[in-house]
This record gives sequence, structure tokens and C-alpha cells, in this order.
Amino acid sequence: MKKHILIKSALVLSLCAVLAVLTSCKDKIMGYSVLLWNLPEQEMQDGDTVPVYIRSNITQVYVVENHKGEKIEIPLWMLTEPVKKNKLDSQKKIYADCAHKYASVKIDGLPCRAEAVNTAKQVYRLRKGEVIKILYKGKGQAPMTGGKPLEGDWYRILASDGTKGWCFSYNLNIYETDITGGKVGGEVDIIEDTTDKYFDAMVNRIWYPDSYKTMISTGNIDPEKLSTSNFFVLDPEAEKVTLNMNGIHETWNYEGYTKTGDKQYQLKNIPIILIYKKAGFIVARYTNESGKPQEINLVLIDVNINEVVQKESQRRAQTYAKVVSLGNKFVSSNYGTLDMDSDGNFKWTNFKLLVPSVISKNAKTTGKAYVKYALGKNVSASYDGVLTFMFDGTDTEVNFLYKIDNGRLRLEDAVNATYNGNLVTAKSGSPIIISFNIQ
Repeated sequence: MKKHILIKSALVLSLCAVLAVLTSCKDKIMGYSVLLWNLPEQEMQDGDTVPVYIRSNITQVYVVENHKGEKIEIPLWMLTEPVKKNKLDSQKKIYADCAHKYASVKIDGLPCRAEAVNTAKQVYRLRKGEVIKILYKGKGQAPMTGGKPLEGDWYRILASDGTKGWCFSYNLNIYETDITGGKVGGEVDIIEDTTDKYFDAMVNRIWYPDSYKTMISTGNIDPEKLSTSNFFVLDPEAEKVTLNMNGIHETWNYEGYTKTGDKQYQLKNIPIILIYKKAGFIVARYTNESGKPQEINLVLIDVNINEVVQKESQRRAQTYAKVVSLGNKFVSSNYGTLDMDSDGNFKWTNFKLLVPSVISKNAKTTGKAYVKYALGKNVSASYDGVLTFMFDGTDTEVNFLYKIDNGRLRLEDAVNATYNGNLVTAKSGSPIIISFNIQ
């Protein structure tokens, strides 16, 4: 009971404070603002101007005077920043061309962007049927589809939660409103309840082969296979579906979907069924013209793929450079002389004891040396890395585990080593070991 009395007392004091402020601020106008959103209950339309008396950052409202001379509270996002009266006309002019213009969204997931560019950052995703305020027209490049620009314009918009951004009008139904907030003109909105959280989780995202995630998580990076050119995207805004991987390079017009099972969706007039497995993992079942289906596992990648590839390329270059920095000539009394330069060129003479068990009999003495493979956990404690030699006259690479120790370079043939992609996970059973003096 005591708690209720305290709360009631606090509310009374709060109301008294507000009334005191409102009664004392009659002629203390802090500025004038333009209304950005209709207030039918106050018989006020967007574009109207009002005097502003108070700004409350706590309750996020302005106290303004309506047309009847009454003090009312309006959320901050519904009004422009208050300005002096002599600047009000120029501020009002910004919104004049789109006064009373609103729009309903035609598709689900339509992006609202930070700039009037289709590649700009998304600040909001609009829902199908959502109503937004058109503030003013902007200049920007139209989104492309099929090599042609979409019809429409970029508009600065205001969502009902106060979010502002840029939206292209191709998928907007623009109309005007009257003093009651009623719709005037525009297309007839036919809104179907097609909201599906699992389907929504698959659109407007770039999906990559699941092998990418395995490569990145294990460090087993193959720059030739880890490419941003292999992807799947379903983009309702551009009304396009694109699949580029597994020898498939197709783009279709997106016309919606039919739910065919639990978390399973058939794209209309497109030979793809999408299956939502879990967050960040889906399956695209693609059926080619011969009727043969294939399932492609797709994942979201939360790192920059190009940066991962660049980092791996740098690792390889630095690893090779470290070996060459020891010296250009490596000499073995049994296995010949190996010269390597910083550009990857090598010359290896008198390696006949390695033929044909390690090096092909067709191999010439020259070729290219580089770092391609990385070491798995089981072998990384005993070796520094893997050197790959491609001899002129052959098309088969020759790999050696290597160790730099006490001013010497030790090579161990990896012909029968165990490979997992670009990782060497176990050494050969009975390898040939070469010890080079560095000159």
C-alpha cells in the first residue's frame, strides 16, 4: 500500500512540474519546426509549421502549440530541428514538393539506405505493406536489372519509428493524404500475409559454399577456390535471383515463392528450392534442364573473404622469403646444389639420387619454387613449413617439408605425406631426408 502511495505522489509531482513549465513558457518560443508526419487527431498535416517551446530528451518529445493554441507533446522524430522564424521558409521549402506524400511498400525486405546509392549501407529493412513518409526527392544512380536501370527515383524517407534513409521508388506505391490522414490516389494495395521469418532470413544476403567456412575455420586456405565470384543471392528489391557456383551461372527474375514444406520454399518459375536448416546455413536444391537435381550447402561468412585471401597470399610470400633470405645457394654432398632467388626461380643440379622416387626422370634442372601448403597441427611442431617445386619438363609438383636448424636447411620429401586440401596433416612413412649447407 505504501508503495502505491509513493508512486501516486511521484506522478502528481511530475504532472505538477509539467503544468508549471507549460504555464510559464507562454512567450518563450525556442524556435519553429516543420511537421513531418500527419497528426489527424490534431487536424495537422505534414508540412504545417508550429512554434516549439520545450525539448525533452528524457521523454523524447517537443512541447509545441497546435492550431487551437493548445500545448501538446509531439515525438522528436516527427518535427524538424527548431529554427528562428526568419529561417522557417527555407526549411519548409525543402519538404514542399513532397508535402502530404506517403508510400506503402510493395515487397518485404526493401532496403532503406544511408545514401542514394544501391550499394550504400542498409540502415533499415522495410516490411511489405509498411507505410513511410516521402520527405523529398534526391539524386542518385538507379539500381540495375538485366543491364538496364529500373524506373523510379531516389527519395529521402521517414519510417514510423523515426528512422530516416534513402529508398528507390520502384517498389513503392506513392500516394497523397488528406487532412484526416486518408489516402488520396495511388495504386490499390493488395497486402498478403506472406511474412515468414525463415524465408526472410535467407533474402538480401550473400551466401557462399559451405566449404568456405571450413577453410576459414581450419586455416586450410586455397586462394584459387576461396573466391567472392561463387555465391547465391535472392534480392527482392531488384527482383533477381543469382546462382554462381558448381558450374552454374544463372540469373532469374524473382516472382515470389510457394512454401512446400517445413522451412522449405519453391521459388516461382525458378528451378530452385530453398531449405532453411539453421541460422547461417541453408540448402539450395537446383534442378538443371535434364531434371537432375543437386543440393548445394550454403553459409553466411562473417569475415571479409578478400582479406582472408590476401592474408594467406602474404603468409606464403613471407614464408618463402624467409627461406631465401638465408642464402641463395644450398649444397648437399649427396643430393646436389640448389639455387633459389627471391622471384621463385630455382636451379637444382645433381639430384639423380631423388629420381624417380621423388623427382620425375623428365624433370629439368630449372623451375619455379613457392609456398602453397600449410602445416597441420600434428606436423607443425617438427617443421617450419612446406616448399613446393615445379620442375620444367614435368606437370607434377614436388613437395618437401622443411626445417631450418643451426644454419642448415633440412628437406624431407612429402611424396607419401597425408594431405587435407592445402594442409599437410602427416609426414611420409619412410621419407628421404636432405641436409643442405647454406652458402
